[in-house]
Amino acid sequence: MGVARAIEEMRDELTIWRRDIHAHPETAFAEHRTSDLIAEKLGGFGLDVHRGLAGTGVVGKLKVGTSDRAIGLRADMDALFFHEENDFAHRSQNDGKMHACGHDGHTTMLLGAAKYLAGAKNFDGTVHFIF
Repeated sequence: MGVARAIEEMRDELTIWRRDIHAHPETAFAEHRTSDLIAEKLGGFGLDVHRGLAGTGVVGKLKVGTSDRAIGLRADMDALFFHEENDFAHRSQNDGKMHACGHDGHTTMLLGAAKYLAGAKNFDGTVHFIF
């Protein structure tokens, strides 16, 4: 299966993750719920999970094959101090905070990449997913 098709098949799941993260925004160095969610997902994909980087940071390590090549992919996960005026179901539940910056999407995309690569294992080396 190609990459585009594999990601298309994850679309509903990715949408659920993004909306959940969007509904529960946390500002810099206070992303405890978000960190827990990320660590749980990465562990479920079979990655080695390291927590506590700068307090709430999470790093997932995926090693495939024998190569010593490595790459780091990163996404921010913090929200901003803004009151959300949207009225959709997944609007911010944390008054005065919202993902007006797109980091809910960035986090979701990196989680999706981790899930895809952990399943496909179509590379030789190490990927560090840095949140």
